[in-house]
Amino acid sequence: MRKREGGFSLAVVFLLVLAVPRLYALDLDFQQGPVSIEADSIVYEGDRDTYSANGDVLITFSGGYLKADSVTFYHALNKARAAGNVELKSNSDLIEGDRVFFDIGSKTGLIEDGEMFISDNHLYVRGETIEKKSDADYSLQNGSVTTCDGIQPDWRIAAGKLDITVDGYGTVKDGRFLVRDIPLLYFPWFIFPAKTTRQSGFLFPHLTYSSENGPDVEVPFYWAFSESADMTLYTRYIQKRGFKEGLEFRYFPDPGTSGVFYGDFINDKKAVAETGGTIRPNSQGSRKRWSYYLNHETILPDSLRISADVNRVSDHRYFQDFDSFNYYLDHYSVAKEDRFNRVSFKADDSVSYLSSTLAVTKDWQLYNLTALAKYTDDFSSTDNGATLQKYPEVKLTGFRRPLFESPLEMGFTAGYDYYFSEEEQKGHLWELNPTLYLPFNVLQYFQVTPWAGVGMSAWDRSDSLMTKDKSGERNVFNVGAAVSTEVNRVFTLRSQAVEKLRHVIKPELSYQYTHIPRVYDKTFPSFLGAVLPYNAVTYGIVNTLTAKIRQDDDRFIYRELMRFKISQVYDIIEARRDDTGQKDNRPFGDIITELDVSPFSFFWLSARNTFDVTSGGMKQNNYDLVLSDSRGDSLSYGYRYTKDTLEGINLSVKAEISKRLGLMYLLNENMLDHRTVESTLGLTYRKQCWSLGFSVTEKDDQNNKKDRSFMVYFSLLGLGRNN
Repeated sequence: MRKREGGFSLAVVFLLVLAVPRLYALDLDFQQGPVSIEADSIVYEGDRDTYSANGDVLITFSGGYLKADSVTFYHALNKARAAGNVELKSNSDLIEGDRVFFDIGSKTGLIEDGEMFISDNHLYVRGETIEKKSDADYSLQNGSVTTCDGIQPDWRIAAGKLDITVDGYGTVKDGRFLVRDIPLLYFPWFIFPAKTTRQSGFLFPHLTYSSENGPDVEVPFYWAFSESADMTLYTRYIQKRGFKEGLEFRYFPDPGTSGVFYGDFINDKKAVAETGGTIRPNSQGSRKRWSYYLNHETILPDSLRISADVNRVSDHRYFQDFDSFNYYLDHYSVAKEDRFNRVSFKADDSVSYLSSTLAVTKDWQLYNLTALAKYTDDFSSTDNGATLQKYPEVKLTGFRRPLFESPLEMGFTAGYDYYFSEEEQKGHLWELNPTLYLPFNVLQYFQVTPWAGVGMSAWDRSDSLMTKDKSGERNVFNVGAAVSTEVNRVFTLRSQAVEKLRHVIKPELSYQYTHIPRVYDKTFPSFLGAVLPYNAVTYGIVNTLTAKIRQDDDRFIYRELMRFKISQVYDIIEARRDDTGQKDNRPFGDIITELDVSPFSFFWLSARNTFDVTSGGMKQNNYDLVLSDSRGDSLSYGYRYTKDTLEGINLSVKAEISKRLGLMYLLNENMLDHRTVESTLGLTYRKQCWSLGFSVTEKDDQNNKKDRSFMVYFSLLGLGRNN
């Protein structure tokens, strides 16, 4: 109870009228919970069982409170009528108005000239009347809704009738979209989300214009029809191609099962000049084109996992024609951590093939069993009948472990594959590859691990192209050894952030010899992997620098600041080769270097280089640099070079020019062919409750023909999300 100067609390009234049982009960407990009243003055009318409170009234009850200039409390009904500067808080909802009639037991009521704030998604609701139908349901007459702060919001949706379910959605009838007080759109009916979790409703459209396709508009509708599944319908109109319809279905029935299916279809009306590939122009100038994608995972008890990753398109040019934006690009992910964003390829003109896999895996402590079927669609061929498919494949892996109680260790792989091709070879392949290891230390400084293994293969062909051998076998013997040591030193620093540095130098030396017994009069099938004789030494050295870093809470973390490795192969077979005067022996292989540098959390550099000692020039270069800060600025740069094959750069820049203005630039340049794969410049303007973005993209196709597209995107805070 709070003290008020010149007023009486309900407790004082109770002392004066202790003879009234109901008044005493009111102060202690009710069926709906305890209720207390404070005011400058309180009058009790016994015949009506009513309390009239005036002057700075505060009524507290279970789950909230009611403030007003005056309140009439009907004790028998457990209802209150309040007037003047009314403020009502019920659970997490806060309502203000001129007059309120409120049922404290059911927490329902009617508010006149009221305003409500839903904190979960920063939603302001105003109306001439607000009817609170339940803990989460509201109905407004002549109301409006916005997520903007301030008396005059930047935007709002006004309606003759507005129904809202907190953490649900809102329905607008006779609605208008206003910017400040200027009406821009009218809609007789509209649905919008009123929560931060899943909700049904139209998502914001995707607007693009390109010289290749003309105006391009996509309007998605999101339908959350159950707690464990939802669906998004995509309707897209491309002026020069027609209507493209798409559907995404996501499901998550239990913690161990999840999946997503997507499919789209277009009767493409755009004629093409080329006749290559699987698409052929027809007399009507229309072509039925489609794609679909399925990613599913079920994790069962006892480490059993069932997964599917299926990717199919109608033709090889599909992603070239729809690479301005598409579902697959939006859901591409390398990490695969999000169960609904696991597209494993970038759906643009760089896609050369698609693979689909169905797999079942079972894990034990020392073994893994995998069974799968795999189908590959090779875009480099107009006819996929010649592509070698693999289904099924069964592979058992035995992880390296001690062999009985001996110092020997053993690991193995065993597998069965059936290869199939409509036009080429097909047949069965069995493989077994056991390997023995004998690790030991020398003088406590060197770790030595000799090993020996054998690769045993057997096949049985079932195609009609057999010229000689229907079946056969091949044995490959491998022996080798690995030697390594480690020198390290720990440096103690006088730094508050970095306490210690550990520098490790690790030389490594390995040897491998592969022997293939000659097999006379045998023709190996194409699905048996080629193995060449090998006799070589690989040597290298690894340098690492690790820091022990103190955190603000006095905890420590360890960060690898630098890792550098250099290695080379010495080919003994090449060194012993009789050159017969044609060319000199060249036993030394390429020098390979690997460098990773990350001295700070906002800086990362990676370099992978291959130096050709024969020609004296670089054979391959790969560089990646990433810079970022807590404000949201970032720079990502990548350079790729392979001699006579590839040279290109990938650049991504995001700059937060101010709290409201953001700049983005993307560049993918093919320097070898002098072609801009993609160049995008974008600008985003953000305010508290909305953002507006614009971007322009320019691309060169395989024939260096330029295509320029423009995109506008608009977002309202709290509306249009589907998590």
